[in-house]
Amino acid sequence: MRACTSILIHCVFAALSAAQNSGTPPSTRVAEIEQARDAKEAALRPDDVSSAERFFRDVKEKQWLERLTGGYNGVRAKIGGMVTGGGFAFGPEYSREDLLSGNLTFRTSAQISTRAYYKYEAAAALPKLWGDRLILSLAGTHRNYGGINYYGPGPDSSRGNRTNYRLEDTSADGIAVFKTARYVKLGGSLGGLWVNVGPGIDTRFASTERVFGAGRLPGLDRQTNHLRTSVFGQFDYRDNPDGPKSGGNYVFQYSWYEDRALGIFGFRRMDIDVQQYIPFLNKTHRIALRGKGTFTESDGQQATPFYLQPFLGGSDDLRGFRPFRFSDRSKVVYNAEYQWEIFAGLDGALFFDAGKVMPRRSLLAFSQLETSAGFGLRFNVRNATFIRIDTGFSHEGFQVWFKFNSAFNSHRFGTNTAEPVY
Repeated sequence: MRACTSILIHCVFAALSAAQNSGTPPSTRVAEIEQARDAKEAALRPDDVSSAERFFRDVKEKQWLERLTGGYNGVRAKIGGMVTGGGFAFGPEYSREDLLSGNLTFRTSAQISTRAYYKYEAAAALPKLWGDRLILSLAGTHRNYGGINYYGPGPDSSRGNRTNYRLEDTSADGIAVFKTARYVKLGGSLGGLWVNVGPGIDTRFASTERVFGAGRLPGLDRQTNHLRTSVFGQFDYRDNPDGPKSGGNYVFQYSWYEDRALGIFGFRRMDIDVQQYIPFLNKTHRIALRGKGTFTESDGQQATPFYLQPFLGGSDDLRGFRPFRFSDRSKVVYNAEYQWEIFAGLDGALFFDAGKVMPRRSLLAFSQLETSAGFGLRFNVRNATFIRIDTGFSHEGFQVWFKFNSAFNSHRFGTNTAEPVY
């Protein structure tokens, strides 16, 4: 009996095995799943990769951008960073953060742009004083911008009145920053600003002094030297200031410009910059919000020179308008971006901008705002935006921006108190 049972069991297993090997339908759900898996693996083929995706993959895997910006022994190429509308800027930079065992940093650069704009910068800092809580620095800049756009004062300026002027200035500032808490910094600065304004070099458009009289634009025919002082504070809890995906950054600065030569162009300036990043889906998607305002005020018969008044329009605020499209004594701008990770090293963005200029702070309201919207790409190196391409649309047309910085440039203490921005 046992022998018969053993022979019967053996025959059953042999029959099942023969059925599977002969391609007959599997008799169990498990066998069916295994057979489908084997068929899928046999049919696998390499994915077809587009030329664009292959290029971006090579950029990331071969570290082309890291090699370009890394330099050697502190010497590297500096690309971008020129004023909006100044063209493609390049030049050498020497930067060291390891001097005196990291207790001294030094940076100097010289750049020229495709529009023959020039900029020279130098800065030195002691970043680890008083138990790493105090930073003392000196910063100096010389700029020569030959064709800054100007359309006239006020929110109703006409784009048909496009003119240009030369702005040449030199600034030097001593800056102290005290870290009072993990996310909080307080400080102040003292420095000077020397300005010369002249005819613009862009022959396509009239020079500013030919269209706007001196009586209409303060500082057009007479420039002065300013002693400027400021106090500032920052609350910054972004996860990564070079490429934030969450957190916020809140900056406030109040500055005094004292006319040391003529006594007629003294004024005060207040800057507010608020940024918030709201992440979701494991920080691969985020909403970035920003509100920024600049307000100037003069005493008595003094006035704010037109070249130091806030501007709107360009790659960092109203991206659907030409650079410096609007100008007045005060401005406000709001930016919103939806950002998402396309793949490592490349983010996409959809954005909306709104803002306006005004002669008085009392006109600050959510009305009569100029708006623009668009889309863009951000290429990242070491979690910092290296290349930004934005296309913005407005009722005056569209603009395409190719920049080497983030859309929400962080406020630079002590030096970001002159227009056009550094």
